[in-house]
Amino acid sequence: MTRRPPTLSVIVPCYHVEALVHDTVAGLAANDRDDFEFLFVDDHSTEDETHEALLELTRPLARARVIRREHNGGLATARNTGIDAAEGRYLTFLDGDDWLAPGHLTALVEAAERLDVDFVRTDHVQVTGRERTLHRAPEGRRNVALDPRDSILPVDDTTMVDYPYAWAGVYHRRLLDRGLLRFHDGLRTAEDRPWIWELHRRADSYAVAALPGVFYRRGLATSLTQIGDVRQLDFFRAFDLVLDALADDPDAARLRPKALRTYCVVIAHQLLDRHRFERGVHARLRQTAAEVLGRMTEEELGGALTGMGEERLTALRRVRGGLKGVAA
Repeated sequence: MTRRPPTLSVIVPCYHVEALVHDTVAGLAANDRDDFEFLFVDDHSTEDETHEALLELTRPLARARVIRREHNGGLATARNTGIDAAEGRYLTFLDGDDWLAPGHLTALVEAAERLDVDFVRTDHVQVTGRERTLHRAPEGRRNVALDPRDSILPVDDTTMVDYPYAWAGVYHRRLLDRGLLRFHDGLRTAEDRPWIWELHRRADSYAVAALPGVFYRRGLATSLTQIGDVRQLDFFRAFDLVLDALADDPDAARLRPKALRTYCVVIAHQLLDRHRFERGVHARLRQTAAEVLGRMTEEELGGALTGMGEERLTALRRVRGGLKGVAA
């Protein structure tokens, strides 16, 4: 008998997560339904037994596939591999070192069906060692259909484009059909920045649901956010993609300052975290930051940086110069 298409596809990119993937799969088992499919994408792990662990651990799941990439492509490309294989009416993501609370996926699908929107975003729980902290999505209006563009601004406050985590939500397949759900291949970090901007600029509707069932591990030594090699500098390409896409937006004059501000916040953060970087990478970080900031006018920077704080402004002044008229 032919099985009906799944309601939900869960895409789980995995890379060198043998020590943690047991928790990930156990959380998915506590969410398993016969109309949910789980697509585990091994991004060519070579330094541990991630692939073998996945084959063994996923056997009890009703619908699970382990897809092994022939070459390591990074998180964006691994997610795209899963997207290409997905058959569900809805799609969601989970990183291979994170996990879900029991019943989270059912609640997520029920919210998406009830609200009938293009995508639903959720809160999440950040896990740092033994500490757990609830992080709420910046949009305060809950369980109502909203226009995604209305949640991009204001410039000087945290908004939904500053909450880019793909795994904190669920997405209707029609977004994929419109070319809005895939990530930019090859991005090794900040892959979700151009992705979230495209969703909020071009999707028709979304909602936020108070479903904090995603547990996100932070501060792992193996996480790319903790590694200071050249891959970390992909955030420059990610934000350049945001700005390039904005150039054709009819509301570009209003939205560009928000993108510039977020870009500068991330540049400042990386500059202030300089001790994490290898020496040559840090030099390249400073050089590229200077080039990026040099392409922005004093007027643009003045509007984007006002109120950002003296520490960040000082870090940016050290590579850009000027900015004397900007109020911290």
